[in-house]
Order: sequence, then C-alpha cells, then structure tokens
Amino acid sequence: MDKNINVTLKVWRQKGPKEKGRFETYQLNNIFQGASFLEMLDILNEQLIKEGKDPVVFDHDCREGICGMCSLYINGHPHGAATGATTCQLYMRRFNDGDTITIEPWRSAGFPIIRDLMVDRSAYDKIIQAGGFVSVNTGGVPDANAIAIPKEDADLAMDAAACIGCGACAAACKNGSAMLFVSAKVSQLALLPQGRVEATRRAKAMVAKMDELGFGNCTNTGACEAECPKNISISNIARLNREFISAKLKD
Repeated sequence: MDKNINVTLKVWRQKGPKEKGRFETYQLNNIFQGASFLEMLDILNEQLIKEGKDPVVFDHDCREGICGMCSLYINGHPHGAATGATTCQLYMRRFNDGDTITIEPWRSAGFPIIRDLMVDRSAYDKIIQAGGFVSVNTGGVPDANAIAIPKEDADLAMDAAACIGCGACAAACKNGSAMLFVSAKVSQLALLPQGRVEATRRAKAMVAKMDELGFGNCTNTGACEAECPKNISISNIARLNREFISAKLKD
C-alpha cells in the first residue's frame, strides 16, 4: 500500500548554457508514493516559490508517455530505473523513505543545456527534417488495402514507429550516439513500400545530419536499447547500416 515518504533531492541547477552548473540539495517530506515523479517536482517548485527561490526548470507536456519531453537522468538512468517507461510514468512508489534521488539533465553534446534540467532537443527535429518523411502527391486518397504489406513488415514498422524521440538513447550511450533514434525513423519507412522510393537519399541525409550535429558513433554496447522507454530494438541499427551501405554502393 502506498504511503507518505521523505526524500532528499540532489538537483542539477544551471542558469544558462554557458553558466557553470552545480548540484543543490532539497528535502521533501510527506510525499505520497502514488504521486508521479513530475508531480513530486511540482511540489518541490511550490515549496521553492513559497521560500522566494527560483523554481527548478524541467521539460514536460503530455505526461502520458507520448511526447518524449520529460527527459531527466534519475539516479544514473535516463527516465529512471523503471523499464519501458518515461519520467512522467515513473511513480514515487519506486522509492523508499529516506532515499536520496539524484536528478540531472541529458548529458550529450547533441543536447545542450538550456537551463537546469531542460535541454535543447531540436537536433532530433533537424535529423527528421533531413529525411525522416515520405513525399507523396496529395490528391485522391487510395484505399488503405490497395498496397499489400506483409504483416511481419507492418509489425516491425509499427514497432519502430513507437519511438517518441525523447533522446534517452543518446543520453545512455557512452558515445552520445543517436543511432537508435535514426535507425527507428529510417526503419519505419524503409520497411514499407511508400518509403522505398526515397530510401537511398533518406539514409545518407539522416546519417550525415546526425554526424553534423555532434552525435557519436555506435559501438553496440546496447545501453540505448536497455534504457529506451519504448523498447526500440537495436536490430533497427543493423537495418540502418544496411540501408546506408546500399545507398553508398549505388553512388
């Protein structure tokens, strides 16, 4: 049964991208274990505001595990130790009375800190803009069953499309690699006939943009898959490599 607990928070505070950051320690008492992690941070900010202090800046939107904005490094894990869940789906029942919780922003060259726990994740948007789309003629809408797609391919494409672009993969990777994200976005299109038309250009453009934005290379440690809140498989990285090599050979 859920109960109220007391926790100590070590929170990263940084006023701006070029400012020197530091950890600050806060004590929170009587936190209901049924509260979500972000609700706990709301309570912390209410306490700080009452004390005349600046609230902790953190990113959030849907709080339903869909938007990917709740990008926090909690006790050494992106989104916390819960598997298959985002920060907003993490509940305080995961913690015990008297625990110390360390909260940091994403640590990646591709995600510069804006303030406190908020990072600039627009690099992923730029990678998508480089090729993560399908160009189609807008006219009469064809019947959904007009193009036959094997169920296995459709299932794999849907699994890849579950990626919410939160950045946990790059944050977990010792190289700061965005390969799992890029491979998921390439896979969801490469597996379908609609995506094959631009497949060659897509693979080259997205990998080039990833490299340009400062993300590292993949060395197959598997940390990205282990920490991904949507359980995206690293088999997509193998598919991305095949797509990229095929595109280069065609050149």
